[in-house]
Amino acid sequence: RSVYDDQPNAHQKFMEKLDACIRNHDREIEKMCNFHHQGFVDAITELLKVRADAEKLKVQVTDTNRRLQDAGKEVIAQTEEIIRCRVQQRNITTVVEKLQLCLPVLEMYSKLKEQMSVKRYYSALKTMEQLENLYLPRVSQYRFCQIMIENLPKLREEIKEISMSDLKDFLESIRKHSDRIGETAMKQAQQQKTFSTALQKQNNVNYGRNIHLGRNRILESKNEITLKRTFEDEDEHEEEVLTAQDLVDFSPVYRCLHIYSVLGDGEIFENYYRKQRRKQARLVLQPQSSMHETVEGYRRYFSQIVGFFVVEDHILHVTQGLVTRTYTDELWNMALSKIIAVLRTHSSYCSDPDLVLELKNLIVVFADTLQGYGFPVNRLFDLLFEIRDQYNETLLKKWSGLFRDIFEADNYSPIPVANEEEYRIVISKFPFQDPELDKQSFPKKLPMSQSVPQIYMQVKEFIYASLKFSESLHRSSTEIDDMLRKSTNLLLTRTLSSCLQNLIKKPHIGLTELVQIIINTTHLEQACKYLEDFISNITNISQLTVHTARLYGLSTFKDARHAAEGEIYTKLNQKIDEFIQIADYDWTMSESDGRASGYLMDLINFLRSTFQVFTHLPGKVAQTACMSACQHLSMSLMQMLLDSELKQISMGAIQQFNLDVIQCELFASSEPVPGFQGDTLQLAFIDLRQLLDLFMVWDWSTYLADYGQATSKYLRVNPSTALTLLEKMKDSSKKNNIFAQFRKNDRDKQKLIETVVKQLRSLVNGMSQHT
Repeated sequence: RSVYDDQPNAHQKFMEKLDACIRNHDREIEKMCNFHHQGFVDAITELLKVRADAEKLKVQVTDTNRRLQDAGKEVIAQTEEIIRCRVQQRNITTVVEKLQLCLPVLEMYSKLKEQMSVKRYYSALKTMEQLENLYLPRVSQYRFCQIMIENLPKLREEIKEISMSDLKDFLESIRKHSDRIGETAMKQAQQQKTFSTALQKQNNVNYGRNIHLGRNRILESKNEITLKRTFEDEDEHEEEVLTAQDLVDFSPVYRCLHIYSVLGDGEIFENYYRKQRRKQARLVLQPQSSMHETVEGYRRYFSQIVGFFVVEDHILHVTQGLVTRTYTDELWNMALSKIIAVLRTHSSYCSDPDLVLELKNLIVVFADTLQGYGFPVNRLFDLLFEIRDQYNETLLKKWSGLFRDIFEADNYSPIPVANEEEYRIVISKFPFQDPELDKQSFPKKLPMSQSVPQIYMQVKEFIYASLKFSESLHRSSTEIDDMLRKSTNLLLTRTLSSCLQNLIKKPHIGLTELVQIIINTTHLEQACKYLEDFISNITNISQLTVHTARLYGLSTFKDARHAAEGEIYTKLNQKIDEFIQIADYDWTMSESDGRASGYLMDLINFLRSTFQVFTHLPGKVAQTACMSACQHLSMSLMQMLLDSELKQISMGAIQQFNLDVIQCELFASSEPVPGFQGDTLQLAFIDLRQLLDLFMVWDWSTYLADYGQATSKYLRVNPSTALTLLEKMKDSSKKNNIFAQFRKNDRDKQKLIETVVKQLRSLVNGMSQHT
């Protein structure tokens, strides 16, 4: 670029210098060639000399080669044969080596096929694992190996499907056999419990018996118990019932678990198994609609549940991780809630106490069985306390019917005993003691009726029935004692009391029956202490214990007795009303008949005979009944005089009425019931007596003068009562013609009546204003 760009003639100058440089190089080359030319000439000359020798040598070599080739043809042929043989030998060796590598693979594959055919799937999986990890990699270049490699996943899937099918068959099998498994487990638990209980009792008996026989005898007894237990164990083993393993083949679940574990799908298998078992649990826990009707329905329900959890417990202990304790506890808690709800619902339909008792026994065996497998069952025993209340209710209903039948069949008469044997029979049923009666000779009568010993025996039977439910509840003697006393109190205070109250209110129960009922309740009340002793003997709990409840029979029988007494008073009053209703007074008669009315004499005779029956009653009851009857009679007679429908009364009617009241007073003074002091009973008729005396004597001046004073002769006469009766007499005197002559001759007395009426009215008006 400098050549072309620097000066205008630079190119030309450059070319000139370049030519000069070329000429210099040519001269140097020429000098060098001249320097080496002689050596080159010498080499050419030497080469020309060697040409002739080279041609000779070539001819000799060619001839030698020809002769050598002819001589080596046979050697070459043999050598090629040797080479061929050695190649074959090498190929054979290679084949042998390759076959030695392939034969184990083929043998293992053949073994795999054989294991598949005999359903040894777990071993087949192990064989596949060896093929894949050890044998096939050595010969993976062969086509048959590729075919094997492609078939192995298919075989694994086939094994999974077959094992899953076996698992489904297993699940179906345990679903079908769960009731048999549960029944077997419950029988074993019951036998074990029975044996343990019997052994404990035998130990206790022998211990108590051997205290007095010395140490040698104690040792001998212990040896006998040991031998007995050994023999019983041997008998039990001989008669051993089938277990869960005997009833169900668990191998499918083991195989399936191992297969899925080997295949790396253990978690999938666990989830599937647990899901299916939860479904089966829901089916097992679903009761039949008619389960509450028979014991077999409950037994089958419990057997299925026990069988289900026995299988799960077996799976828990023989497999690792398929089910866990947490899983079984969760499943059991879910099942327990459902079981309690089902039992609470279905047991409420049970009205038969025997069925409820059978249900209780099944629940106890069910709980003991599952408790033996480690499942908590406290909630089941809590449920039993609820069922116990229902059992008591069914017992109370049953015994209510028994009590009604006893009361219906009773004749309400004292029990006749003709001889000592009959007397012994009665007192063997009822704790009756009466030293005075014991002194009497046969035949004689016990004060109570036939229903008393029957009721007493039924109460004891109720206690036995209630005790049956308390057995095997794992409760202390104190708790059982408390339960028995509470249930017995319910029987006495509710059932028996209600039956007695209904009995007393029945229309056909008369005064004689009511008197006998009072006597019966008195003896039943006295027998309550023997019932308490009876319960204490059963439970071995002393009545002196602080927490021991007392029977409320005393209050029950007292209430019944009071109700019977009240009913006696009511019926007596009703009977008096019946007699009063047939009274037929001629209120306009001019003079009395001179004797008491027939209805009243019949009434007094009835009362007299009735009160004779009351001799067996407590004194206060008879006295109260007598006083109540006299007061009611007095009140009824008073109401008869003051009846608003009665418009007029003659003096003759007053005189006749006075004769009747006199008979009532005579009856009261005759002391129909002993125990009254003085003229207490006669005071029941004091109001009538003072009223009638006032009209009979016609002592109005004294009445009006002394009215309001405590010392008044007619203190019990009310002005309004006297006014009412006086007005009836006034009306009668006006309308009766018999008094016509009287009004003319005794005008002053008529004016006196009008004056008294006015004064009485002023008194009555003054009393009402004061009030």
